[in-house]
Amino acid sequence: MAGPYPAKYDTLIDAETWAFIERSDDLSASGDDEPSVAEIRRAYDRLCRAFHAGHPEGVAAEDASVPGPACPLPIRTYRRQRQDETAVVLYLHGGGYMLGGLHSHDDVCAEICGRTGFVVVSADYRLAPEHPHPAAFEDALAAFEWVSGEFNRPVVLCGDSAGGNLSAAVSHASRDRAQSPAGQVLIYPALGGDRDRGSYVNNAQAPGITTADIDYYERMRFGGLADPSPDPRAAPLIDDDFSRLPPTVIVTAQCDPLADDGPAYAQAVSSAGGKAVCFEEPGLIHGYLRARHSVKRARDSFTRIVDAVTALGLDRWPY
Repeated sequence: MAGPYPAKYDTLIDAETWAFIERSDDLSASGDDEPSVAEIRRAYDRLCRAFHAGHPEGVAAEDASVPGPACPLPIRTYRRQRQDETAVVLYLHGGGYMLGGLHSHDDVCAEICGRTGFVVVSADYRLAPEHPHPAAFEDALAAFEWVSGEFNRPVVLCGDSAGGNLSAAVSHASRDRAQSPAGQVLIYPALGGDRDRGSYVNNAQAPGITTADIDYYERMRFGGLADPSPDPRAAPLIDDDFSRLPPTVIVTAQCDPLADDGPAYAQAVSSAGGKAVCFEEPGLIHGYLRARHSVKRARDSFTRIVDAVTALGLDRWPY
């Protein structure tokens, strides 16, 4: 594959995934070396629209607002005909804490609903830089509290990238409450690992996202601060207590700067006596959920994710 990426990825990434990368790069191009936040958002929205796969037959979605810590919190609720009443999924979308919303992962949420039969609720948390940390975390926690009270059934937290970060942060914050998560499924999550070592260095120039991109999103999350004060609500890996956390399934991508965050978090949970497992998907890149209909590896991984959500919602641990 000729292009701006290190040669090592030529053998790690297959032809289907390279086709996905090329299309994603074309859709994401802004034509500006230093695009504005508005331009980055427009490119991201264009990317999400292009890969939107629609809703499975029988899945309906309804928009509403629920109480939030600062303002009403928009949500979208997905239900399937002949749905399983056992559990509900709270999905927190990715996008570097500054991109996305109810639209960006709409089809992902609809497919999780269709394949599990569970109700799925997507929360449109406030975005940086207009709303710096801890705004997104506070909204995610408020969404979890609302879902727990409204449905009165087990809640599985699920999120990708920044949404995986928020899901883990909510698990840490709510573990000792009367209503705590039944489980969490974290998809290539950003959990606050050391950006001077491991996958952050080895995959610094990976397709999908670079370590420099991650640094940028983190600065935006903290209102432009390059070195914010340590905060486990923003970086769950720096928490000093990993006990009493819900059963945790993490799925990472091999060719991703964030790849090492998943196994480090799973090890911390396991060492504290909890249930945790991490799967690294070979040859995949950050953001591969959008490739689940065109790339076999991504399709197989999405099945693994759906199976994990189903198992945790049914209080099973098959790992």
